[in-house]
Amino acid sequence: MCYNSLIKIDRGDGMKDVQFSKERNQELMENIKKFFLNERGEEISSFQAGILLDFIIENIGPIIYNQALADAHALMSERLEDIYGLEKRQK
Repeated sequence: MCYNSLIKIDRGDGMKDVQFSKERNQELMENIKKFFLNERGEEISSFQAGILLDFIIENIGPIIYNQALADAHALMSERLEDIYGLEKRQK
């Protein structure tokens, strides 16, 4: 079975692809299957888990990715401001 598991991100300067390894894909699908079994009492197939994973990656992945970038940017900007606080003042 081949699942997409590819996130296309528009960074403003072109599309960037983020892709998971086969092992990570398998792990994510197993987690989805366990979730359905534990939370809903339903057994789903690997095919169904793969379709759901592709949906999540395609529709939710870019939002999470972009939020992580925004959070990293805010943190780095804050740290950069901290560096200016170390500046020696002339008397």
